[in-house]
Amino acid sequence: MDALVKTPAVIAVDLDGTLTPTDTLHEAALCLLRDSPLNLLALPFWLMRGKAALKAQVAARAALDVTVLPYNLPLIAWLKDQRAAGAKIVLSTASDRRVAQAIADHLGVFDDVIASDGTTNNAGPNKRAALDARYGEGGYDYAGNSTSDMPVWAGARQAIVVNASAALARRAAGVTTVAKVFPGHAITPRQWRKLFRVHQWLKNLLQFVPLLAAHEAGNLHALATLLLAFVAFSLCASAVYMTNDLLDLESDRRHPSKRHRPFASAAVPIKLGVTLAPVCAVASLGLGLLVGRTFTVWLVFYFLLTCAYSLRLKRLALIDCLTLAALYTLRIIAGAAAVAITLSFWLLAFSVFIFLSLAFVKRYAELQLLAGAGNDHAHGRGYLVADAPVVQALGIAAGYAAVLVLALYLHGETVVTLYAQPELIWFAVPLMLFWVSWVWMKAHRGEMHDDPIVFALKDRASLVIAQLVALCFLLANQGLGG
Repeated sequence: MDALVKTPAVIAVDLDGTLTPTDTLHEAALCLLRDSPLNLLALPFWLMRGKAALKAQVAARAALDVTVLPYNLPLIAWLKDQRAAGAKIVLSTASDRRVAQAIADHLGVFDDVIASDGTTNNAGPNKRAALDARYGEGGYDYAGNSTSDMPVWAGARQAIVVNASAALARRAAGVTTVAKVFPGHAITPRQWRKLFRVHQWLKNLLQFVPLLAAHEAGNLHALATLLLAFVAFSLCASAVYMTNDLLDLESDRRHPSKRHRPFASAAVPIKLGVTLAPVCAVASLGLGLLVGRTFTVWLVFYFLLTCAYSLRLKRLALIDCLTLAALYTLRIIAGAAAVAITLSFWLLAFSVFIFLSLAFVKRYAELQLLAGAGNDHAHGRGYLVADAPVVQALGIAAGYAAVLVLALYLHGETVVTLYAQPELIWFAVPLMLFWVSWVWMKAHRGEMHDDPIVFALKDRASLVIAQLVALCFLLANQGLGG
């Protein structure tokens, strides 16, 4: 229970982890990595001059947009009430003054700013010394969140504990009166799943397609190999998704739904993602080597292409969708490499066109969502909202081209050697035409809320069509070997 709060003359407020649940230095460093990656080579040299110098150099070069940072809204509302009651609100932070002043100007709740200045790192004892010099020991209340705030609380009249553990609150109570507690939130299982994008792992089932197409589904050794390949690709995908989310924070925070992602909302700290992403990548590589050398080559190529997509290609109109289609198709190619199956031209052609259509669906759905929110362009992408009709036309054309490839395949000689009754597969053609049309109609209605692949795995009509198409191929296969 909060202690009785008497309105003090001054309330000093920490920034990182307190006013905002994120760390502004980490945010700025990611901006630097995204926009000027070569500058990161200078980080060790800046750090040799001290933390304050490092923060100043990063802040001077990083285009950090403080208007989209996540903020502790309950704390800000409380600070506004205290200010209205006569308190002076001070932002006292170890962040560089450029960042601190920009945030103070944006929020409009602070009367003064004390921050690192390129020479002195305003943290711990230095922060207390600055506050004591300006307001006198015991002449201020202090809101903080970490053990580095203990020296400041020891000199404060009262402590406001924000986003901290119960143990830290007890430690703060040992040096001063704890006037108010703003509880933190632990990472939930749902946020862990979103962090790793577990639902996106379903896409990696595409690696089993070559085995099914070659009528080798009963090969247990191949199935075991593909299972290992599936895990390798899933860990690789998680590493890439984390990296993409870290580099795309500002765009995600402007997006109606992506702003709830773990890093964008600061439900998961940036430093955790920076640690987990390379761990997943290394584990993926280790498993890939167990599968085989050729598979590992495709796995590494997939990783490099996804990195290129995250850093640059996703910002280029049309190129982004072509890259997404390639990434989907690479899963099939890697699956074939894992079990040494030669892919047919027909399967590759069908894959490229159908996945290109789905990539355009993904982008079209985003443009529709942005249009509904009143935006005129997609931040961090190369599209205007007005491009939606063109994206729709290109996507529908690609989807119908995929069905045309399927129809031409049924007219060729290869199908006769694989199926006893290939004419039964013709029923799959109108089913696929319906499904492509259905997906695009759902997108046009604004009902495509998920990734198209994930949507297909949840949508009842899509599941029924998938079962009917599979039935067509199974019936066509009857009689082989008899």
